[in-house]
Amino acid sequence: MLRTVRDLQGYAIRATDGVIGEVADFFFDDEDWVIRYLVVDAGTWLRGRHVLISPVAIGHPDWMAQLLPVSITKDQVKKSPDIDTRKPVSRQHETEHLGYYGYPFYWGGAGLWGMGRTRAVSPRRTPSRRKCRLGGAPSRGCIRMTILTCAASRR
Repeated sequence: MLRTVRDLQGYAIRATDGVIGEVADFFFDDEDWVIRYLVVDAGTWLRGRHVLISPVAIGHPDWMAQLLPVSITKDQVKKSPDIDTRKPVSRQHETEHLGYYGYPFYWGGAGLWGMGRTRAVSPRRTPSRRKCRLGGAPSRGCIRMTILTCAASRR
């Protein structure tokens, strides 16, 4: 069955050692047509902090329980680099974030996730693209990406 992005809003994100929070938003790369990050509201255990989770970490969803398991721990999320999810994400932030989790850089490699590369490309050598919010102004020197905001009511 096909699912929309809106269907995933509010799904619980379960780390290997417990629930992290709920899907609040998405970063969508409108150049490559792929979701680059889930924005997860970590709730009260991280004082309302929002964190980015790469789809690379997602396991097989439990559609009935509205649960997305991820291959990271709560401690990893707690110690992950801070990022303001209300602003465009720069290549520097992406480099730090992906490096922290040990994920490949998706730019400059084969496929949508750059899995064909064994070395990361320096952010200075990447093409200059822009990243923007849906309906917002692009940020200079960033990747063009759209934040999809789901309008469905929260549970």
